[in-house]
Order: sequence, then structure tokens, then C-alpha cells
Amino acid sequence: MWQRSVCVGLLALALGYLCVLGPELPPAALRQLSASLLGTLRRARSLEARTVAAWQAAIVRPARGWARVAVGVNACVDVVLSGVKLLEALGLEPSDGKNHAVLSSRQDLKEAFSHFMERGAAAERFFSDAEAFQDIARTASEHPAAQLYVGGNAALIGQKLATNPDLKILLCGPVGPKLHELLDDNVVVPPESMQERDEFHLILEYQAGEQWGRVRAPSANRFIFSHDLSNGALNMLEVFVSSLDEFQPDLVVLSGLHMMEGQSKEMRQRRLMEAVASISDIPTDIPIHLELASMTDQDFMSNIMHQQVFPLVNSIGLNEQELLFLTQSASGPHASLASWSGVPDVGVVSDILFWLLKEHGKAAERASDLTRIHFHTLAYHILVTVDGHWGNQAAAVAAGARAAGTQACATDTIDTSKVFLKAPLEFVTSHMETPSKISLNPDEPVVQWHREGISFHFTPVLVCKDPVRTVGLGDAISAEGLLYSEVYPQ
Repeated sequence: MWQRSVCVGLLALALGYLCVLGPELPPAALRQLSASLLGTLRRARSLEARTVAAWQAAIVRPARGWARVAVGVNACVDVVLSGVKLLEALGLEPSDGKNHAVLSSRQDLKEAFSHFMERGAAAERFFSDAEAFQDIARTASEHPAAQLYVGGNAALIGQKLATNPDLKILLCGPVGPKLHELLDDNVVVPPESMQERDEFHLILEYQAGEQWGRVRAPSANRFIFSHDLSNGALNMLEVFVSSLDEFQPDLVVLSGLHMMEGQSKEMRQRRLMEAVASISDIPTDIPIHLELASMTDQDFMSNIMHQQVFPLVNSIGLNEQELLFLTQSASGPHASLASWSGVPDVGVVSDILFWLLKEHGKAAERASDLTRIHFHTLAYHILVTVDGHWGNQAAAVAAGARAAGTQACATDTIDTSKVFLKAPLEFVTSHMETPSKISLNPDEPVVQWHREGISFHFTPVLVCKDPVRTVGLGDAISAEGLLYSEVYPQ
């Protein structure tokens, strides 16, 4: 770091010396030397500083922004604390990891936590034993290190959007007294959405390099679990849809479908059909964004994707775990890939995103409204759109990446000393067709490419070295991306 500072100082001194000598040098020579020194000075800045400066220029508000956004339907109070500290407080010893689709005991909890901590991957699970969950939740909420926050994808997106004073936000979900107290004053909650008790979710965080027994986390992330019946049954969906007539939103943001995994298969299928009927009642001129979250049932995901929800929404937000699960559930491209190894390969991600819009997105021969996907992973983001439907997406993807850097580090602006560039500096755009090879330039960090009427906008993320809080990061990213997006009237 000090070498770069010395270099910058010397270059600045040289530039000043040129200004003194300027009258004695030919104008052409002065311009050439000045341009050369300024170029060297710009390159001497860190990759992170150059990326931030380029983002600042790229992030501009859309010509036609939103005024009223309705968000539903999962909401809760998050109890956030170190996963290792909670497991130790519960008297649990480290053990080998094992994935569990549903948790039913403390043993299941420690095995599932170890499994995902070892991979540095986010996950969310339902805890089926109500009494056991209440005991664990009591221990967690009374732990000295525990913190209580707004939780649930819908509530988190609403809370993030509400920081913009020009926006009016409607939030519909199971809102108890503690959650209502935590919400921004700019968030309107319909009276029918209020309930006497809060739903609590436990967020077990871990840091990069943190160890528990033999398990060492390769990156910071979190493991979420709950025994949440209100959100699990999407109890507030009909209330949400019926409230739209009065609120008259410009945009609807929907999340919480993943919470239904804790229901029986029959109950889940029936409720999904009811959800589809309710979503179908939303006027077609109001764009709908669906925020996905961690799921384990491939049949359920296949139902959502193929004949149920995807055709009804205009936009989707998801991360690398959800993207891989989608292609595995529908035997899409790269479905044989069991898991990601390190930073997800850009070409593989691009192939899956292209397939999703090409096979399930809007087309002349297909009754689907899906035209936009916002993909986010730790190291980079990609916004993919069907041409002619969305604008300002270079600004939107840059804004989402900036939000990731500020929220993870809990800073108002990106502090370049606290972040680092983890994205690949070179990558190919596909592994299924003749690819383009792209070299990342921090001075132009939003990269675009096109494929059969579909546009891709890629930007790196400046990853927080010591993240303060990882929960809700994807929701903040999607919210910021939507804030800067513009939908074209059709």
C-alpha cells in the first residue's frame, strides 16, 4: 500500500513540475506528457478505487422511476448471532456436516449448519418440532451477542426501498408488534396484516476463516431456520392482493414462496394453486418482481418454474445456490454440476440465465411475462433482460453491486480500504456456444454482451473484508437494482 502512495506522490510532483515548465515546452509535447502522466496516475489507484469512481458515473436515475411499491408477503423478526456461539450455548459438540431438507432436532441443526458453513453457502431450513424450536429460539434471543432486526425477504426489501423519501411503500405480511416497531416510518402496513405475535427467524452467521471443530468457512455467510407457520402458509397473500386496488402501486415485489416447503406436499400444492390464482388477479400493467430464496424440493421448484408462477412475473432475483437448483430441477444446462467450486464460473452462470429467459421468458409463441433476471453472487452480479422491455440496467446492476459493498461493511459509502475485488479479471461468456472472452477493466466495470435478443450486464462486487452482517444482502441488492430500473410500456 505504501509503495502505491509514494508512486502517486511522485507522479503528482512530476505533474506539478510540468505546470511550472509549461511555458518553455511546445504545446503538443506538454499535452502528450500530461496525458501520459495522468493515465499513469489513474492506473496507480487501486482497482477498487477505480471501480467505485466508474460506478459513480454509471449510476444514474431512470427517466421514469417508481412512486409507489407494494411488497409482500413474508415478514418476521430476525434474531442474528454467531452460529458457533449459539451451538456452543446449546451444548452441542462439533461433528461432520450433513444436509437436511427439514430440521427436526438439535442434531439435525448442528449437522446442517456444519454442512453449509464448510461450503461458505447460504441456506434456509424449516424446523419441524415447535417445542424444540422455541427452546432454541429462547436461548438465541437471550444470548448477550444476539441482535433483533427486520426480517423476511419482503419486509427487508420494503425496508430498503423505504430509505428513499420519494417512494411510498406498502408492506403486507404477518407483522407483529416488535416488527412494526422496527419498520421505517415510510412503510405502510394494512391493519388486516397485523397480528398479535411476531414470527421469529434465527440467523446463524459465520465469518470467512472461522472454525468449528474441523470445519473452516471459506467465506462469510449465514444459515437461517425457523418454525414459521404464518409465512409458511402464505397467510397474507390474499390480503396483499386485495390491498393493491386501494394502494395503486407502480411495482409489486413478491417473495415468500420458499416458506411453503415446510408444509405437507398436498397442502403445498393446494396453496400454490391458490397463490397462482391470487397473483393472476394483479393487473397485467403492473410489473411483478419475484424474489427467490433457498429451496430443497425439486418438484416444488419445477412447479413454480414451469406451469405456475414464472410465467406470471416480469422479473426474478436469485443467487448462485438458487440458480443451480433451478437448472437441476428442470434438467437445464450444466444440471450435472453438483455444486459450485469457489467463485461461480461466469460462462456457466450465463448459459443457465440465457436458458431461463429463452425457455421460460416472454416470447411470441409463449404466454409468459418474464423478461428480467437479477443474479447475484459474492464476487459479481449479472442482470439479464429480454431486449425492448427494460432500461437503465447498467446503472441498476452497478447500484446493486454498490449496495452489496456498503451494506456488508455497514458504511454509507464504499470504503476502498475495507473491500477487495474478488471477481475474475478474465472470463468467457458461455460454455455452450462460441464465447466472447472478456477482460475486466475497472475503469469500465459494467460489461455488456448480447445473445439472441437477450442482453447481459455484468459488474464485479467489491467484497467486504470483515462483513458486519450478511443477512438480507440479496434483498438489499435486488431492491437497489429495482430502484434504478425502468420498465418500458408495452
